[in-house]
Amino acid sequence: MRRTKIVATIGPASDSDVILLELVKAGVDVFRLSFAHGDIPSGVERLRRVRALAPDLAIMVDIPGPKIRAGSFGTTPVTLTIGDEIELVEAFDETSTAHRIAVERLNVLSQLKMGDKIHIGDGGVSLDVETTGTKVTARVSSGGAVMGKPGLSLPTSILNDRLPTEDDRARIEALRGESFEILAVSFVRSAFDMVSVRTVLSRDDVMLMAKIETGEGVQNLDEIIAVSDAIMVARGDLGVRMPIEEVPHLQKEIVRHGVRYARPVVVATQMLESMTHAQVPTRAEVTDVANAVLDGASAVMLSGETAIGDDPVGTVITMDRIVRRAEEYFDYEAWGSGLGVQQVGMGTRSTRITAAITGAAWRAAMEEKAVAIVACTRSGMTARAISRFRPPMPIVAITPSESTARQLRSSWGVQEIYISPAHDIDELCEFAITRLKQSGIAKTGDPVVIMAGSASGGAQITDTVRMVIVP
Repeated sequence: MRRTKIVATIGPASDSDVILLELVKAGVDVFRLSFAHGDIPSGVERLRRVRALAPDLAIMVDIPGPKIRAGSFGTTPVTLTIGDEIELVEAFDETSTAHRIAVERLNVLSQLKMGDKIHIGDGGVSLDVETTGTKVTARVSSGGAVMGKPGLSLPTSILNDRLPTEDDRARIEALRGESFEILAVSFVRSAFDMVSVRTVLSRDDVMLMAKIETGEGVQNLDEIIAVSDAIMVARGDLGVRMPIEEVPHLQKEIVRHGVRYARPVVVATQMLESMTHAQVPTRAEVTDVANAVLDGASAVMLSGETAIGDDPVGTVITMDRIVRRAEEYFDYEAWGSGLGVQQVGMGTRSTRITAAITGAAWRAAMEEKAVAIVACTRSGMTARAISRFRPPMPIVAITPSESTARQLRSSWGVQEIYISPAHDIDELCEFAITRLKQSGIAKTGDPVVIMAGSASGGAQITDTVRMVIVP
C-alpha cells in the first residue's frame, strides 16, 4: 500500500483519453493542469475532460503568478551554446531561436542591468546580461537544450507584482464555476498573497496551495503555511533564486514545517527529469525521490516527465516502484514521536481540539497495533491532522462530501475513502467497521481506532476517539 501520493502534470504527451486512463491505472492520485500555458478556454476544456475521465481523482490547477516566459522554441530542442550572444526582445506570440529570445512581458528588459543573470527553465541554461538600453543582449554562460515556452527567471527585484496578478484573476474568474480541488499559487512571498487569492477565488471547496519558490517565501514560511491549505516545494525556481546547495536543506525544512501544520506538502521539479526521454532514471534521481519520501513529503510530483515525455505511463510506474521501496525504510514510529505539537497558527478552537484528539488517536493506534485509523470528517481536517503523524496503518476517511474525498487524494496515507451520509457516532462506528471488513483491511478481533464528533461536542468538532475491537 503506497502512502506517498503521486502528482502527474498533464501536457501534450498525456492529453489523450487513452493515456489519461492509463495514468490512473498506473497509480496517479492527483492530476496537475498548468494554466500558465495556452489559452484559458483550452485549459477549461481540458479540465472538464480530465474530470469526466477521472471523477475520483483530485485535480490541481496551477496559475502562473508573475512568471515570465519566453516565446516558444518549438517542439524540437534548441541548443544554446556557451559563449554565444543572444538578443532579448519584448514580444508576444513570436518564436524564440538560438540567437533571439522573445520575452513575453512588457517593461522588464528596461530594468535589467549589466551583469544580471537570467535563468531559463529550471536553471540549467543561464545567460549573463551584457548590454542594456535600446538593444538588450546576453551571453550564454551555461548551455543546454531548451524547448517549448520555458520560464525566464529574472532578478527578484523586477518581479514586484502583487498576487493575484491580472492574468491570475482572469484564470480564477474562468475557473470559478469549474470542478477542481486544489489551486496552486505561484511565487507566493507572504501570507497577504494567499489571503488575497482566497478573497478573489471565494470558494470554500477548493484548497489553496502555496508554491514556495522565492527567498521571501522561505523567509515568511510560517505565516504562509498558517493561511494556506497545502504547500509545494517548487525546487525549480527556488533553486535559481537561492544558493543551489541550500535547496536540499530547504526542502527538509519546508516539508517538516508544512506537516507540523497538518498541511499536505508536495515536492516538485526534476524528480525523474531524465525520463522525459530516457527509459530509466539516473541513480541520483532515484535517490532524490526516495529522500523526498524519507523527508516525509505527502506527495511527489512529475512535471515535464508526464507533460512532454516519451513515456508518461512508464514514468509513473517507475515513480510508484521507487516510492514503495522507500516507504519500506520509513521509520513511522520515530516520525510520529518526534513530530511535536501540531502548529495551528490562528486556528479555531475546533482545530485545536482536533489536533489534541488526533494525537491521542495516534498513540492509541501505535500502542495497540490497530489495523486502521478511521477519521469521520466533513472538511478533511481530521484526516489531514492524523496524517501528519505518518502512522504505519491505513487512514480511512469517511466523509459525506465528494469534494473532500477527492481533496484527500493529496494527503499522505489516506488510502481508502468512503462516502457516507451524516450519522451519529454509534452509526458511524458500525458503518466504518462494516466497510473495513468488506475491504479486507480488518477482520474479527482486530483493533480499530475511530475519531468522530460527539452529539455534545457538535458535528463540526472531532472530539471523540474510540478503540473498537472488530466483532
